[in-house]
Amino acid sequence: MAAYIVATVTIEDPERFAAYGAGIAGLSAKYGGEPMVRGPVAEILEGDGHVGERVVVTRFPDAEAARGYIRSEEYQAAKRHREGAATVVMRLLVD
Repeated sequence: MAAYIVATVTIEDPERFAAYGAGIAGLSAKYGGEPMVRGPVAEILEGDGHVGERVVVTRFPDAEAARGYIRSEEYQAAKRHREGAATVVMRLLVD
């Protein structure tokens, strides 16, 4: 069953966050990840959220592949650059 990582991202320090982005560039593909949508929230229709908050959705072949991506040494190394540079929430959805 397909699985999706859905991330919401509020960037506080663009320079430091850019190092994270460079560190994960192309990495999800090694785990079968395909980018589905990526961009800023244009409008809040219901509930809490922030216009401009970024949303990233990546499709993986299954939940284990998605978990493998997040647990990989490469991802964990890049994540260190993100700490303090952005508020991120990642969710795993299984289709």
